[in-house]
Amino acid sequence: MSILTFILFLPLLGAGLVALLPKSAKGLIRAVALASTALPLLCAILAFLSFNGAEAGPGGYKFYQKVAWVTALDINYQVGADGINIGLILMGSIVSFAAVCVSRSIQDRMKEFHFLMLIMIAGIMGTFMSIDIFFFYFFHELALVPTFIMIGVWGRGKNKDYATYKMTLYLTLGALVALVGLVLLYVQSGAKTFDLIALQEQLRNNPISADSQTTIFGFLLFGFGILVSLWPFHTWAPLGYDAAPTATAMLHAGVLKKFGIYGLIRIALPLVPQGAQAWLEVLAWLCMGNILYCGWVAMRQKNLNKLIGNSSVAHMGFVFLGIASMNLIGISGAVLVMIAHGFLAALSFGLSGYLYDQKKSLDMDQYGGVLRQMPFMGTLLVMAMMAGCGLPGFANFAGEITVLFGAWKSLPWFVTGTAWGALIIGAVYALRAVRKMLHGPLANDTPPLQDAANYWIKLPYVLLVASLLLFGIFPSLLTDKIRTSVAEVVKSIEAGTQDQQTNLAEESVKTELDIQLAGQD
Repeated sequence: MSILTFILFLPLLGAGLVALLPKSAKGLIRAVALASTALPLLCAILAFLSFNGAEAGPGGYKFYQKVAWVTALDINYQVGADGINIGLILMGSIVSFAAVCVSRSIQDRMKEFHFLMLIMIAGIMGTFMSIDIFFFYFFHELALVPTFIMIGVWGRGKNKDYATYKMTLYLTLGALVALVGLVLLYVQSGAKTFDLIALQEQLRNNPISADSQTTIFGFLLFGFGILVSLWPFHTWAPLGYDAAPTATAMLHAGVLKKFGIYGLIRIALPLVPQGAQAWLEVLAWLCMGNILYCGWVAMRQKNLNKLIGNSSVAHMGFVFLGIASMNLIGISGAVLVMIAHGFLAALSFGLSGYLYDQKKSLDMDQYGGVLRQMPFMGTLLVMAMMAGCGLPGFANFAGEITVLFGAWKSLPWFVTGTAWGALIIGAVYALRAVRKMLHGPLANDTPPLQDAANYWIKLPYVLLVASLLLFGIFPSLLTDKIRTSVAEVVKSIEAGTQDQQTNLAEESVKTELDIQLAGQD
């Protein structure tokens, strides 16, 4: 049995145990939830450390496992890891454990909350492990449904119902649009299988027509794009994260939102490369909306969660920019930014949740002198803001600088120049938040804030910061694994481009011959 199966099914097993426990056994419920994420985390660390690309299974995947499910439709439980998803699996495991740790503030309907959270975690893990398109989509929906319920029941703020409905409508629409693209891909490929490895082999030998590829990629781009908060379909994200419970915001913004980006890199780029080329310019301009517009909106926020939410959407623009570059450097940087942003988003929302639990407000005007009252948690908040600025030493810097170099190589200079300039916007709103909340006079009208009291409270935040620093100081721990798998994606893109150029040349020659023959007649 693959180690990935353990990582996937241990949270499901934990959810089943939680369902059987009485509501009054709160300590035991938390213990089961912690064990159901701590053991997968240990497995993920072991898998990451042992991953070297050697002895890979079919399609170049390591830890490969295939179990037949619906043989008539060739739908199979298939999991595997390569350079693109091994880092995402590790990041998802770390964020999941941290999210369970910070959920101690949930006391109302605690059993139901932890049950839904473990189901959500299992869906997240399954999404990034699956190499069968049916299960890839199924696990995402499995994780998405608990998200809506958790915000609607345990959310906060007077606009939580509106935020829940808006998030539900947007994400359901995005999932349906992406599903249309996946169905079209299945039909047009003629492979009659959801096996991603078989699909790649089929389309390598029998590519889909350029027009069909353009249509399919358009559906996938906007479907997955809505799920990732691609501008201008991003407005659900800041509202949803502001209303969400802390653990839910950490899991969705940190991990599940990467589903759309992962789908574009894993499925859309290698399988319909000519369609990707057709939408390249549109994607490059839309990601400028994320980077610039959402950065400007973040500068205007007075609520910490909405600032973090808009900042998160702006960071997704760098990931889309890396994809738009369609070269090895840019796409590798996009994967690195996905992992780094997962740690950063989870850390930022975790810290904001800690502040909210004490003050019941995230209005930055009501804070002041936090660093003096909470030296430990305040320092971590400074580090989170600096990581969001792209400060060297954090993983975000390594990912964003790689994306910018990749974009500079392939995209027009003014697009890349605008992205470089947008980094200043991030520095402005991050430093302004640090000055307003952490420095200055103490707020006099509220009780003093309490710093983290023991190591168990500090553990999840330290784990996330340590991950940002580790992969920021030693980015080769990720890039050495990412490079080989992304190179295969780039090779597919280049092969598709060459086929397109060959077809255009043949059509041009045919047209000239037709003209000459017509002239002779």
